[in-house]
This record gives sequence, structure tokens and C-alpha cells, in this order.
Amino acid sequence: MFLFLMSDNYEEGLKETKTKKKDNMLKNYGFTLSYPQSNPYLCAKFRGYMVSKSLKSLLVAVFSIILMSWTGIASAQEKHENGAKTEEKFDPTKEILNHVQDAYEFHFFSIGDFHASIYLPVILYSPQRGFSVFSSSRFGPEGNEDYDGYRLENENKIVPVENGAVVYDFSLTRNVVQTILALIIFTVLMINVAKKYKKGFGVTSAPSGFQGFMEPMITFIREEVAKVNLGNRWERYMPYLLTVFFFILINSLFGMIPGSANVTGNIAFTFVLGIISLFVILFSTTGHFWKHIFWPPGIPFLVKLILIPVEVAGVFIIKPGALIIRLFANMVAGHIIILSFISLIFIFGAMSAVAGWGFSPISILFTVFIYFIEILVAFIQAFIFTALTAIFIGQGFEGSDHDVHHDDGGIL
Repeated sequence: MFLFLMSDNYEEGLKETKTKKKDNMLKNYGFTLSYPQSNPYLCAKFRGYMVSKSLKSLLVAVFSIILMSWTGIASAQEKHENGAKTEEKFDPTKEILNHVQDAYEFHFFSIGDFHASIYLPVILYSPQRGFSVFSSSRFGPEGNEDYDGYRLENENKIVPVENGAVVYDFSLTRNVVQTILALIIFTVLMINVAKKYKKGFGVTSAPSGFQGFMEPMITFIREEVAKVNLGNRWERYMPYLLTVFFFILINSLFGMIPGSANVTGNIAFTFVLGIISLFVILFSTTGHFWKHIFWPPGIPFLVKLILIPVEVAGVFIIKPGALIIRLFANMVAGHIIILSFISLIFIFGAMSAVAGWGFSPISILFTVFIYFIEILVAFIQAFIFTALTAIFIGQGFEGSDHDVHHDDGGIL
């Protein structure tokens, strides 16, 4: 026991001696020892730095995995030197068109003979064969197999095998399914936000959760679109304007998910939206508006002969055409640019594995950049479609809105 105490005392004395020597040496050189207290701000800042560094490391790891997988696929497209087997040459035009067009499945990726796809129901009617209901997987993973007297052409059109047969297609394609899903999600979210307002959340207190995300956009559409272009009639058009804005937005954002359908980049989708807006515009017009369309006042007669067809075409063709083509062209262009940058990896990889590896980082960087630009474009195009619709509606009763309390003949 005495030996243990002696050993402890000896070690403590040795530590004190070393500490005193170190302090004296630092004092001789003009240094002093200080032990700063822990600073909560610096600790929090350090933790934030570590979190940011971890996120950056995670992003680097994710993009590295994508780079390795894409480059591996690209290099696999080279011909085998032994000549035993050669894979089909990569066709960027075909792949890009297959992505932006409608299809009978949600295809995510393929590894060898494995195809990660969600096959959709096919519903056909032919006067010669009656109704046929089956899964699109019956056409095979490559879509080159016939089933029940039908075949798939260009992966997006079903035709009968028999010549002269007629078929009517009522299938649930990926555009239809995704539009229905987006509509359901949109409805559920809006109902939940409305319930919160009814309970007083966001009225007597600050909005919370998803309500806080939606309120600035709703306020922006009300103040900067509806009131500015529709005057005192803005309230009756707010439900339609908000529906159009959020319906286009949610479908555009869904289209950014890999493997999903580019619904807003489909001309049929934008055509229907444009026609609906045209009916709203026409039902909002007044007699004063049509008087100026068919007989513009203060214009020479010969000029009227030229101006009247232009004005009529502007109402029935140019205005809805501007809504339809603008949304379609902008959304499909973004997807084509993204797919073009990805296709460059496969093109260079088919030339040489070294070229595929070398160009992959550049292609991925541009793809990620355009991807985030497309998210911004989704918000911008939803706003532009809504704003143009409000402007065209406002033009329908422009000049006859001096007194909003009298009946000016407008239907809405």
C-alpha cells in the first residue's frame, strides 16, 4: 500500500515539474498560456461546417456512383474484340424521342436482361375482335412481341396485326396515369390547406408546414396576376387561375423525376389546357368586345377588311395557340437538352472507353445544371400560362368595366 502511494506521489510530482518547466520556457520566449472557454457560437458554427462538409461528401459520392454506372454502360456498348457478340448501336434520337413521347409503361433502367419497369393496362376495342384487356408486358420487355392480334409500333402506338382491322385505344398510358396521380395529390394537398384555414391556422396565427409553402404563391397569383389584370372581378376567376397554376406546376415537377412522364411536354396535354382557357376567355367577353372585333371604330373601311380577319384569328387561334405552344415547347426543350447531355456519355463511350470516362464529368455537371434550371422553368411556365390567361380574360371585358355593378353582358 505504501509503495502504491509513493508511486502516485512520484508521478504527480513529475507532472508538476514538467508543467512548470514548460511554463517557464514559454515565458522566457514571451508567450503565455491561456485556456479559452467554450464559445457556443463557434461550436454551432463548427457543427454547421461539419454538416455542410458531410452533405458535400454525400453529393460527391452520389455523382461518383452515377458516373461509374453511366460510363460502365457506355463502355459496354463497344464491340467485343473476339467478335462473339456485338450490342446494338446506341441511337440518341430514338432514346430521346421515346422519353418525351407517351408510352405504355414507366421504364426506369435496364441491367442486362433485367428491366425495371411498371407495366400499365392496355384497353382496346375492335369491331372485329371486341374488347381486349391485358398488361403491356405481353408485348415483351423490348416491345417487339405480338399478343392477341396486336403489336406495338415505335413503343407508343398499338396497331392490329391483321390488315384492314380497326382498333380504338382506351389504354391507361403513362401520361394518363401520371396526370391522374398528380390530380389526386394536388386535390389532397389543397383540401388539407383549406382545412387549416377553416380552423384558423394562417388567419389568426402564422401558417405552418405545407400551408406556409403554398401561401406565398397563392398571394402572388392574387396580387400580381388576378387583381392587376382582372380589376374588381378578380375573385370570380381566382379558383380557375389557381387550379391552372398549381396543376401545371405539379405535373412539371413530377416530370423531373427520372423514369416519369413529361406530361407538360406533351402537346395533347397543353392543347386541352389551352382549349379550356379559350372557353373561359370566350364566356368572359361582352358585346362591347365583339363590337370592336367585327367592326373596329375609327378605322377606314378598306383597313377593316384586313383587320377583322386578323382580330378573329387572334381570338380563336393566336391566343390559345400562344398558351399551347409556349408551355409545350419550353418543357419539352428542357428534357431534350438534359437527355442530349446524357447521350453524349454513350456516344463518346461507344468511340472509346477513355473518351467516355473523360467526358462523363463534364456531361454530368451540365446535366445537373440544366436540371435545376428546369425546376425554375417549371415555376416560370406555370406563372406565364396563368398570367396570359388572366390577360386574355381581362381583354374580353376591357372598355366595358367602368361600373362593375351594372350588367355588361358578360357570361362569367
